[in-house]
Amino acid sequence: MKISIDRGVLLKALNHVQSVVERRNTIPILSNVKIDADEKGISLIATDLDLEIIEKVEATVSQVGSTTVSAHILYDIVRKIPEGSSIEIEQNQDDQMELKSGQSNFDLPCLPDEDFPEMSSGEMPCNFTMNSSDITRLIDKTKFAISTEETRYYLNGIFLHSINNELRSVATDGHRLACIKSDLPSGAEEMPSIIIPRKTVGEIRKLIEDSSDNLTIKVSDTKIQFILKDVQLTSKLIDGTFPDYERVIPKNNDKELSIETKIFSSSIDRVATISSDKSKAVKFLLKDGALTLTVINPDAGTAVETTPVDYNYEELEIGFNARYLLDIASQIDGPDMLFALEGSGSPALIKDSDDTQATYVLMPMRVWIYMDYFQWIKIMLTV
Repeated sequence: MKISIDRGVLLKALNHVQSVVERRNTIPILSNVKIDADEKGISLIATDLDLEIIEKVEATVSQVGSTTVSAHILYDIVRKIPEGSSIEIEQNQDDQMELKSGQSNFDLPCLPDEDFPEMSSGEMPCNFTMNSSDITRLIDKTKFAISTEETRYYLNGIFLHSINNELRSVATDGHRLACIKSDLPSGAEEMPSIIIPRKTVGEIRKLIEDSSDNLTIKVSDTKIQFILKDVQLTSKLIDGTFPDYERVIPKNNDKELSIETKIFSSSIDRVATISSDKSKAVKFLLKDGALTLTVINPDAGTAVETTPVDYNYEELEIGFNARYLLDIASQIDGPDMLFALEGSGSPALIKDSDDTQATYVLMPMRVWIYMDYFQWIKIMLTV
């Protein structure tokens, strides 16, 4: 194998494929990227056995062939080569890959390409196309709610399904839930309900960064495949049943609260400065058209801030996790956040004033559990 390729072209492709490769591997070949050269150019292939990415790039191929080399080492070398450089890659007879650029020369150990595992995509009966911006929206507005708790593996991804002529993206960790709706693409009517793993979600998001092109999506009961121009990403799906999330979305929350998103985010961020890293608890007191935010940390002190809001119901106290509130607020595109509340022990329904297709649910917290009686008296006297 002997090829010549522009440094920028190779770096962009390696940036996509190397992130699939795990830093620590018990199987040496999985640390490598496969380079497959033919008359049309080269293909870079990386896999972790659950996820595979193939990217085709233009290159001048003097001699066809294929090999595998450490993905992260190759990426780091190419990244440090000056911009605008040309890179020569050749495999010699000693199972070494020689890389030359300018005055730099590297000899890298290789592993046989026939040992590199391939992921069979199999038959994928469901096939449809979506614009990259639509996929970006479905991912960005839900991924923050993906669970990182491995015991509930079925929550470790985004639930994608079609219902009522809509395509819905849903994620929850049991404390908050995000549900985003989109028009159902043609061809997705028979798509099975699937759970896309967290790592796959991240790789797809990087792949479509700053892209406005259409993305082809193929789905089976066990795998999903994304095709964008010369990049193909195939992933296994999470084998599990996503909970009936619609039962969690409140239907009877009749106390409505409207507040400017920027003002709310800034207020939460300020009072949460003294909250404990463990609980991040903040108390809401809604009374007489005002929202009073209170945070108490026995080790750091007390923070209280009052903000005028549009609220015309009876007095209500309820606690939330400040970090979760900020996560949701960061997804609000409109000028206002719309809360629908029921009581201190009931989940809050949160909407975007400019996006009726986005729904967020946040479970309440017992804010005062860490506060003793004298601290409670002190804060109540200041409210």
